[in-house]
Amino acid sequence: MVAVIFLSACNKAGKQLEDKITNSDSVAINYFKGDGTMDTVVAVRIVRDRKVIEQLTGFISNGSKHQMKHCGLDGSLHFFKMNRVVQDIDFRMVDECSQFSFMLLGQYHAAGLDGDAKKLLLYLMQ
Repeated sequence: MVAVIFLSACNKAGKQLEDKITNSDSVAINYFKGDGTMDTVVAVRIVRDRKVIEQLTGFISNGSKHQMKHCGLDGSLHFFKMNRVVQDIDFRMVDECSQFSFMLLGQYHAAGLDGDAKKLLLYLMQ
C-alpha cells in the first residue's frame, strides 16, 4: 500500500512538472565548474529549439524518481515562457549522483538523469 502511494506521488509530481514546463519557449542552461559547487559559471547556453526543449522536458518529467541526494551541482536549467521563469531545475551528472532536482509546490523532488540526458547536456555545452 505504501509503495502504491509513493509511486502515485512520484507520477503526480512528474506530471505536474511536465504540465508546468511543456510550453516553455526557451531554456537557459548554466554550467558550473564541475566540482559540485555552484559558485563559478563556466558557460551559459540559451536553447530556443522546440525539439531540444521537448527532449529536456521528457528527460526530467519521465526520469526515474528517487530520493534526492546532496552531491553538489553541475548546472541549472531555467525554463522560460514569454520572458518569465516558470521553473528552475538543478542537475548533477556524476554517476553516483546523476539527478535533476527541483522544487515543486513547496516540496523538493528529484528525477534520475540518465546517460542520454547527460549526452544532451554535454552536447549543448559545446
